[in-house]
Amino acid sequence: MKTLINYVKIAVLVIAFTGVTSCSDDDDNGPIIENNSNTIADIVTNNPDFSSLLAALQQTGLDATLGGNGNFTVFAPTNAAFDTFLGGTPLADVDNDVLTQLLLNHVLNVELASTALSTGYQKNLATEPSSGANIDMYIDTTSGVVINGQSTVSTADVDADNGIVHIVDTVIELPTIVTFATTNPALSSLVAALTDEGNTAFVNLLSDTSGDFTVFAPTNDAFTTFLDGATLGDVDNDVLAQVLSNHVIPGAVAVSSSLSNSYVNTAAVFNGEIDAPINMYINTDDGVTLNGVSNVIIADIVAVNGVVHVVDAVIGLPDVTTFATADPTFSSLVAALTADASFNYVGALQTPNGTTPAPFTVFAPTNDAFAALLTDLGLTELSEVPTATLAATLELHVVAETNVRAEDLSGIDGADVPTLGGGLITIDAATPAIIDPDGGSNGIIVTNVQAANGVIHAINRVIRDL
Repeated sequence: MKTLINYVKIAVLVIAFTGVTSCSDDDDNGPIIENNSNTIADIVTNNPDFSSLLAALQQTGLDATLGGNGNFTVFAPTNAAFDTFLGGTPLADVDNDVLTQLLLNHVLNVELASTALSTGYQKNLATEPSSGANIDMYIDTTSGVVINGQSTVSTADVDADNGIVHIVDTVIELPTIVTFATTNPALSSLVAALTDEGNTAFVNLLSDTSGDFTVFAPTNDAFTTFLDGATLGDVDNDVLAQVLSNHVIPGAVAVSSSLSNSYVNTAAVFNGEIDAPINMYINTDDGVTLNGVSNVIIADIVAVNGVVHVVDAVIGLPDVTTFATADPTFSSLVAALTADASFNYVGALQTPNGTTPAPFTVFAPTNDAFAALLTDLGLTELSEVPTATLAATLELHVVAETNVRAEDLSGIDGADVPTLGGGLITIDAATPAIIDPDGGSNGIIVTNVQAANGVIHAINRVIRDL
């Protein structure tokens, strides 16, 4: 009896196993595999309120990206958001490259639930065309979650296998530099300055997506220090415009990794002359310092038309002493200018343009030039040079009441030019060089370091009459 029961059990197991095998192996259609995929692309596909987003993803091929492996955060606009954005324009009429960047502007390459979002800048997958750097978005979580001041998360934390989706009520347009200035409350003073007395020129300029700009953006605290109790209304409009222009490098997208110790042209100009852009000295020895007075505290906020670096001080219009003190190449010159308490060279060279004896043309010897001078004189220290000799020597390096740029030297080639102290130097425009009273040739090695009250040309030998 027990044996019969055992046979029955075995027969049942065999039948059951056979049934399972036959059900899982269809001779006509192959194995039946259950699909439990729940990627971001699946979520978009299965939600009818994302049909416009789905069409955009398919048009650009990004549906494959969001259906593949990864850890993405997607801010997903609804159909209503797309309708508002397109304004009646068919999606198919939108340039594919433009649409691709627009969609990537909604995607982070990291999975961030709503609890992980915080106020600040976050890189997305869109790129700035000139530098290829990833574009930022400004996330404000003070009241809900708002992106770039224009798009609000209406439904958060839709989980997917390859990331997370936050539904937003507006298509997030590619940000310009003005977008980041206006959305970050720490830059509200900058915005007030840019739009002072209804001025729209700066906003129009820095909203231009066809341009390339690098902007050093002072914080509210920086403006408070700069104004020193005054108001923006107390600052002359032309002066304010020049100061603001002094924070902009036009025609360049200079991310922090591309910066080095160097001079760059700003959008400010000397005396209204568009061919005489005022310079800025960038020092990267320890972080990024501008003209020796302003430090970058947040770098590389990338927009579609450039990059913003937040700075801790307003960068005032430089005079010729600004560059002498900011550029370590001229540390020996600064030491010479301040070697004696009776010297007032620094004060004189800070005279504003339009006030005698400004503007100045300064031929500035480098540290190597001063080292060569000491060697020629058989001395070891600058302090060994007699005060009267040093004063007379320094005065040979400054031509008062003129701003002679390199392109102007040919107009005075061979001429004897009176200097600040009355001595004469001769211009050799062809070399180019300065011929000093003792007949020595002092080569000009750097030209057109333009300040607001004059111009500097670096020379490789100290001008002397010894």
